[in-house]
Amino acid sequence: MTNFPERVFSGIQPTGNLHLGNYLGAIVKFVALQNTHECLFCVVDLHAITMPQAPDELRDAIRRIAAAYIASGVDPAKNVIFNQSQVAEHSELAWVFNCVARMGWLNRMTQFKEKAGKDRENVSIGLFAYPTLMAADILLYRATHVPVGEDQKQHIELARDIAQKFNNDYAASIAAQGHGDAFFPLPLPLIQGPAARVMSLRDGSKKMSKSDASEFSRINLSDDADAINQKIRKAKTDAEPLPTELEGLKGRPEAENLIGIFAALADVPAEKVLQDFGGAQFSSFKPALAELAIEKLGSIGAEMRRLEKDPGYIDQVLRDGAVRARAIAQPIMNQVKDIVGLLR
Repeated sequence: MTNFPERVFSGIQPTGNLHLGNYLGAIVKFVALQNTHECLFCVVDLHAITMPQAPDELRDAIRRIAAAYIASGVDPAKNVIFNQSQVAEHSELAWVFNCVARMGWLNRMTQFKEKAGKDRENVSIGLFAYPTLMAADILLYRATHVPVGEDQKQHIELARDIAQKFNNDYAASIAAQGHGDAFFPLPLPLIQGPAARVMSLRDGSKKMSKSDASEFSRINLSDDADAINQKIRKAKTDAEPLPTELEGLKGRPEAENLIGIFAALADVPAEKVLQDFGGAQFSSFKPALAELAIEKLGSIGAEMRRLEKDPGYIDQVLRDGAVRARAIAQPIMNQVKDIVGLLR
């Protein structure tokens, strides 16, 4: 059995404002993983253009994601931070995977159904096929682990299916090229922490989203202290006091969400939060949550704003990262071409 060295890959789309859900569900994990793994953190700008984007706004959004990575503590010297479109091998491998993946696999993808809605005949081919690009993003670096939110787990399962089918379809060629019994690893999702799925502040049954029409549904990483305080104060709750046990949160999605956010920001179990606040009204819990959120996020927002005023620095970080990413990606893509039978 082929052994693959552990390597982490993950990325965030440059669409809309980064919010608390992105931070707790992804970026916090990035910061922790950089101390234990070789990591590549990407701004997946090619995924963004599956929907219409204004060019100038897209460029600014790419820089904003990179600034958020750095402001949150992702070290560009220790990790590879880059934007996807600067490494052409992502698109090359995506085409190979388009020829490996099956239509039935993509037809079952939940996010495509949600984004396309009833107008499936008029959406772009890119929106339909972007899971194969996502698989290419991961497997181009032969990444073994991918920190993702619960809603992205299906995409990692598809990447595993594509890797397995490639390994099976080209088994003889893989062995002949000296790669053993598998060329690609089967990547594992890293879904961890009490707030891997942060919900809307206006509706505890809906995920916190960059595309929600209401600004009060989310806390943006760029929000200042006043905005954070106001959004938490106006967050939807119910009339009951907070329970003392986790069981008491069942059927109370808004309460469960706010407790989960506090637990994640404080890096403590939800049970500990209920020990401290059980029996209290939301009128006393919300100020404590706002204070904690401002303490944790205030400096990140300030650093993001500082970095965004220096686009030259961010562009240099992304260029340097792309060079380092390409040094890994190009040899792997060349090996894929050799395995498939393409003449180099």
